[in-house]
Amino acid sequence: MSTVYVVGLGPGAGEQMTVRAEKILEACPVILGYTVYIDLVREQYPEKKFLSTPMKQEVKRCQMAFEEAVKGQDVAMVCSGDAGVYGMAGLIYEVGREYPEIKIEIIPGITAATGGAAVLGAPLMHDFAVISLSDLLTPWEQIEERLEAAAKAGFVICLYNPSSKKRADYLQKACDIFLKYRRPDTICGFVKNIGREGETYQILPLEILRETAVDMFTTVYIGTEKTMELNGKMVTPRGYREMKKEKA
Repeated sequence: MSTVYVVGLGPGAGEQMTVRAEKILEACPVILGYTVYIDLVREQYPEKKFLSTPMKQEVKRCQMAFEEAVKGQDVAMVCSGDAGVYGMAGLIYEVGREYPEIKIEIIPGITAATGGAAVLGAPLMHDFAVISLSDLLTPWEQIEERLEAAAKAGFVICLYNPSSKKRADYLQKACDIFLKYRRPDTICGFVKNIGREGETYQILPLEILRETAVDMFTTVYIGTEKTMELNGKMVTPRGYREMKKEKA
């Protein structure tokens, strides 16, 4: 029985991949994915058969993976970050109902939330929420409701897809919601090109973040009232020091 593996490459592939992901890519004769993600691994596996589709052809991409597996060969469907976090894992299972003879296995990876957090310092040490600002598949009104709920609940918030040419003001709109519940000087941060060439990050207050231009390759972190900047890094305390004091 052939297998379609859905492989999380990590935020930048290369050293960001897990050992398990590397072994799967080495073993599969066919590697398939979104064009940008294929380019991340093409040079590393020059002997493989590569197939790709552009954005908005996700269903076709999954069908291609299963059609290759029907031929009797294992296939690796690659995704940036973790395949189960805004990736292709769910859609593969949906399309896979039409190919019951093909096995499916998900290979996890480092998602942008944790990969970027490591660059910034330790912003996700307490409860946090991950929300995408892309309204391609989710209505903006629903995204606003989620932002409002997460901000009100006091979560650290990690934002995926914060802006694009068509959504240039979406991060600004999100910050306006956060400013209803958090101080203007709340510590925030963002990382661009996590794990890739040109990786950069910045730590800044919420009111300045609101006026900052970012793009689709940027992951944004909104701190809580306890989040602080320590030695140039963004840190949200877990509360261990307070726990020691209580025991004492």
